[in-house]
Amino acid sequence: MANKRRENLKEVPTRPRGAPSADSDYTADHIEVLEGLEPVRRRPGMYIGGTDEKALHHLFAEVIDNSMDEAVAGHASWIEVVLDADGYLTVTDNGRGIPIDPHPKFPGKSALEVIMTTLHAGGKFDSKVYETSGGLHGVGISVVNALSEELIVEVARSRKLYRQVFKRGLAQSPLANVGDVHNRRGTVIRFKPDTEIFGRSAHFQPARLFKMARSKAYLFSGVEIRWRCAQELIEEKDQTPGEATFHFPGGLKDYLTDALGKERRVIDDVFAGRTHNNGKHGAVEWAVTWFAGDGFINSYCNTVPTPEGGTHEAGLRYALLRGLKAYGELTGNKKASLITGDDVLTSAGAMLSVFIREPEFVGQTKDKLATNEATRVVENAVRDQFDHWLTASPNQANKLLEWVIDRAEERLRRRQEKDVARKTAVRKLRLPGKLADCATSQAAGTELFIVEGDSAGGSAKQARARATQAVLPLRGKILNVANAGRDKLAANQQLSDLIQALGCGTRGSYRDSDLRYEKVVIMTDADVDGAHIASLLITFFYREMPELITNGHLYLAVPPLYRLSQGGKTVYARDDRHKDELIASEFKGRGKIEIGRFKGLGEMLPAQLKETTMAPANRTLLQVRIQDVDQLSTKETIDRLMGNKPEARFQFIQDNAEFAEDLDV
Repeated sequence: MANKRRENLKEVPTRPRGAPSADSDYTADHIEVLEGLEPVRRRPGMYIGGTDEKALHHLFAEVIDNSMDEAVAGHASWIEVVLDADGYLTVTDNGRGIPIDPHPKFPGKSALEVIMTTLHAGGKFDSKVYETSGGLHGVGISVVNALSEELIVEVARSRKLYRQVFKRGLAQSPLANVGDVHNRRGTVIRFKPDTEIFGRSAHFQPARLFKMARSKAYLFSGVEIRWRCAQELIEEKDQTPGEATFHFPGGLKDYLTDALGKERRVIDDVFAGRTHNNGKHGAVEWAVTWFAGDGFINSYCNTVPTPEGGTHEAGLRYALLRGLKAYGELTGNKKASLITGDDVLTSAGAMLSVFIREPEFVGQTKDKLATNEATRVVENAVRDQFDHWLTASPNQANKLLEWVIDRAEERLRRRQEKDVARKTAVRKLRLPGKLADCATSQAAGTELFIVEGDSAGGSAKQARARATQAVLPLRGKILNVANAGRDKLAANQQLSDLIQALGCGTRGSYRDSDLRYEKVVIMTDADVDGAHIASLLITFFYREMPELITNGHLYLAVPPLYRLSQGGKTVYARDDRHKDELIASEFKGRGKIEIGRFKGLGEMLPAQLKETTMAPANRTLLQVRIQDVDQLSTKETIDRLMGNKPEARFQFIQDNAEFAEDLDV
């Protein structure tokens, strides 16, 4: 049997008949050895991430990083950046200057030429020369040289000026001594990107270079950076100045303040600080604040931007998270246990700069820091000072903690809504049992009356126009969402019924197009308890569905408090003042005026409720609006009046008692 199977198998040829052996197609002659900087020109993406606009400006980053390393090491006090009309970019510093003496391993070549033409050559592998440095691979300036149409280097050392010219990475002549100089030292790099690599239309953008140069000055307060650009290169719509000087003694705190501009902050202060370079553990500088917007972190390692973050950002996250949680435990705020690092940073603006020895980056473009030690260094540096900052400013700390807890509760609510949406996606819509829905299926022209109690709900259901008016009774006072956690809100049946009846979702999941009614009308008794219930409902809508208010959907009904009759005439009064006005203006003669006071909506006959409060022809509706555009101020006011701190309400009463009128209730 096995033999028969073997006989039925056919041999599959590996190459066409008569073709030469495949071995002869791949020999030693096909092995190509790229020397010098040729690998960079063949595969620039391996070294600068590509040949697009970002990669083009990365050349400038590599050059200015070398000058910044001199400044951070204490050897340079200024850097000058000049963009000329011919497309050449020049970076000058007053540092020590690139070494120009002969290199011992390359006879006939200066150290400068070796650095400019050899990959992995430089002075940053040995920490004796640079304690911290942004360029550690030894490829930065040589890559710039390889990808430049022309690059000219000038070095002033020991009162002598040296110059060498390169084209596409190749030296055009040996290093030349061009004469004596006095009161000058440092390095000048002048180069023009190669159009063969980046395309003929590629050119440096003044605005982008300006921003990059300015950010470097923020990162090291001891350096002054001078900027100059040919005026003809600046477009009319571009606000980039032709000349500028950057020097920021405040460092990252100045940087963050400038970045936030007029953004409304959650807290008044900026939490900022720095630790000085202590050798092995390097130095850390940071600035953090919170604002009513989308958060961001701008991080740097040895002045090199790390847009993809890394281990140093993880250290900052741990420090802020653990510090806030510890403060919550200290003050007895149990909700602090809910927060995560994302909750802390989702609305934080943060600047972080670290200086460490021999950092490890992900890729040559250094977009992400991978040094594990950086996490511990940053966390230790920030955590202790953050703890002191929180305890020293309890008002600011409490405000920040409440803000972050709100973010945590919102995250939990979104997750719960997502789970509920997943579970109910295939189920038929089920409305609350107490909801008397209207017959019209379209939202236009429809109204939902939220009424106080089953008794009032019964009257309202009989008084409504069934085609366009729906009624949802709520029993008693609803949950005060201003001082309740997300777990209590989720477990509250009345609010769940209300959310379900409206159908539009809450907070981040709110969709105005899904709202089932054009108007949402709060209809409560015309007394203090009714006003309190209305306040609780408005608080709920503001916290959970603010767009429902801003889009003009929320209203307050104005039911009467009194019924006035004389003979065959009957009128209704909203309050005591309105009652007195009606008695004086509507009734004449000596007949007795019968005054009846409604204890609640439930005592009104359906016909009376319809006539006074629900029929569009006769009723009065008050639209709920947010008068100011400062959402953060409104939130603070609601938290003060409806939150869980009675001392805040007491203070408000004291501050505003003189403005209160005599209330007869």
